[in-house]
Amino acid sequence: MLCGFTPFWDSGSPVKIYENILRGRVKYPPYLHPDAVDLLSQLITADLTKRLGNLHGGPEDVKNHPWFAEVTWDRLARKDIDAPYVPPIRGGQGDASQYDRYPEEQEAYGQSGEDMYVQPARYIFFRITDDPNLL
Repeated sequence: MLCGFTPFWDSGSPVKIYENILRGRVKYPPYLHPDAVDLLSQLITADLTKRLGNLHGGPEDVKNHPWFAEVTWDRLARKDIDAPYVPPIRGGQGDASQYDRYPEEQEAYGQSGEDMYVQPARYIFFRITDDPNLL
């Protein structure tokens, strides 16, 4: 959420992402705050004995990390903190004005015809019948 892509992202190739996950290789963008890099590095470490939040202090270790220095946890629990950004709502409930627009699919919905996704080979060996000689 800080960067707009996963920590193991690499050119969008699923194979490269998978390899990065297996190797534990993470590329942090240069604009990321050092405290954020430190937090992420400690959260996604493969070694459970070194993973932040899994140590003796448990979740308190995460809450006490410098990245969260400005968070007042008791106020957050009471929902007594204003959101840093509140998007403008224009159309009432269900307003989607804050989302990117994508072209609609040019599919002809509701038209009858052959289903191109049915695999006829699946049904070669099965047939519904009430013929007792075949049962």
